[in-house]
Amino acid sequence: MRETYDEGQAAGRLKVPVAAWRWAVASGLVPVADAGAGQWSRTVVQAADAEGIRAALRGPAGAWWAAEHLTEALGQPLPYGRPPVTATAVGHLVRAGLLAYLGGDTATPDVHPDQVAALARRRDLPALLDQHVPLGPDQAAHRLGVRRTEFDQVVRLGWITPVGTVTIDYKRARGGATEVPLYSAQDVALLPLTRPSVDWRALRTLAPGRRSPLASLDPIDPAEGDTVFLAEAARIAGVGRAAVANWRRRHDYFPAPVAGTDVYPRFARPAVVAWLLAHDKIAVPTGVPSATLTLWSDQAAERRFRLDDPVLELADDAAAEDRLSGWTADTDADALAVLTAADGGEVSVRRLTAPAHPRSRYRAGSGWSTGSGRGRAACASPWRGPPACAAPPHRGRAPGRRAAWCATPSPTPPRARRARARGRPAAA
Repeated sequence: MRETYDEGQAAGRLKVPVAAWRWAVASGLVPVADAGAGQWSRTVVQAADAEGIRAALRGPAGAWWAAEHLTEALGQPLPYGRPPVTATAVGHLVRAGLLAYLGGDTATPDVHPDQVAALARRRDLPALLDQHVPLGPDQAAHRLGVRRTEFDQVVRLGWITPVGTVTIDYKRARGGATEVPLYSAQDVALLPLTRPSVDWRALRTLAPGRRSPLASLDPIDPAEGDTVFLAEAARIAGVGRAAVANWRRRHDYFPAPVAGTDVYPRFARPAVVAWLLAHDKIAVPTGVPSATLTLWSDQAAERRFRLDDPVLELADDAAAEDRLSGWTADTDADALAVLTAADGGEVSVRRLTAPAHPRSRYRAGSGWSTGSGRGRAACASPWRGPPACAAPPHRGRAPGRRAAWCATPSPTPPRARRARARGRPAAA
């Protein structure tokens, strides 16, 4: 009979840790199992380099360390609406094949630090997390930038359904275990696109204690299903109705109507969204865009601030105030408030760099609004204004504070006016 070894026997034969043998298989130092599932032949084991396998392990690292490292890779501070990576999320990445399992608890496994570092360098890390790591209700609400109340209403309405559950043991604190539903992070991220009729800005700016506008809506009727007309499908894709009608004529595999009439057909919303995703008509939002605001003051050195989800509101009247707003970290918001509140000093905006966005949108956000000072911004040409507005603080819960910069332009930069006409922030 042919002699075979499992991973434990192979590691014992070579006198290396089992984790080292697992990493050697995952990294290609030894061939994959050649004698059946999880079984290696004696020839493969005898030919393996024990010293090389032992030296390649470098760890392993715990799931908590890996989670912190991946969270740092997402950006510091975290982008608005992006929950931190948890040790449980590392377990999902292992089960997805993105990280090798080296031991420990299967829910929060040990992994190789080099492989974690390589994953952290990937530009598509946010998309990978959305694809493979489900979210609990609180995390899903954080991902949307809304209160838990709003997300509970989304679930009640039938706009999203669980993809699984996880058991949380509260025996020490509450005397029992409970099943917590898990939701696809992609489905959560797509909600602002797939439900274009919802005022997501209003939902994200609701103060604590206010009734959710979603509470007055009726859930999806199971008999009718979740359907859309061509006009709403066009709104989801950010195009005109004629474009969707043209796609339907040109592509035989466009979803077939499930209700309605020949003149006004209705299509299953999930099928339309899946088709739009498959044909690159829409993309899963991996996060909000960010801008870099560079300020200079005669009383302080030049400093850069990051604004998440920046919005530049340009007044119709050239003598009125323009307003730039966006989410920022608490430390940046405090520094900006101190800088713009300085007496007798002038604050200048040296540079504003913001990405263009193909669809018009605005969100002021809850949180804290910092005071604004006198300044100028170099978008296309300098503009200057007197001390401007400072909105009162809102006692809302938010990942960060909303920094606001107000100034009176004279004249409004032409490039900024073009940005307003196109419905997107201006870039320097």
